[in-house]
Amino acid sequence: MHNDPLVFEYHDYPLIPIKFHAGDRVTPLIDALLDSGGDFIVIPNAIAKFLKLKLSKASCVDTAGGETTLSSAHVTMTIHGDNRQYSYSNIEIFVSDRSDLPVLLGRRPVFDDHEIVFKKHENTLILQSIHPETTK
Repeated sequence: MHNDPLVFEYHDYPLIPIKFHAGDRVTPLIDALLDSGGDFIVIPNAIAKFLKLKLSKASCVDTAGGETTLSSAHVTMTIHGDNRQYSYSNIEIFVSDRSDLPVLLGRRPVFDDHEIVFKKHENTLILQSIHPETTK
């Protein structure tokens, strides 16, 4: 069992390498933006189509980039760190009808499950799990 933090190098934006899994479909590594201003995980529709997700209509929301319609689905998401992974099984994610948004990792669940330290002067982002049993 690891309780060592996951450490990521970043420059302009706090990007974290992740994969989504649904059924037998797995995305390649995706650089997802850690978004303290967002509540949930939001992905563009192209990823949902790749994963062949069954979407449920959620709602319209206002974002920094304008209004977007969201649908929801459930996936497994894995954060990939230095030879370790941190996984979330069967989590609800939201799918944007816009194609110009990156994958956004909002406060739920990533911020709920980690102490997060930004060391901008060192270009380092640290995720320290508060649930070490889920780190592989």
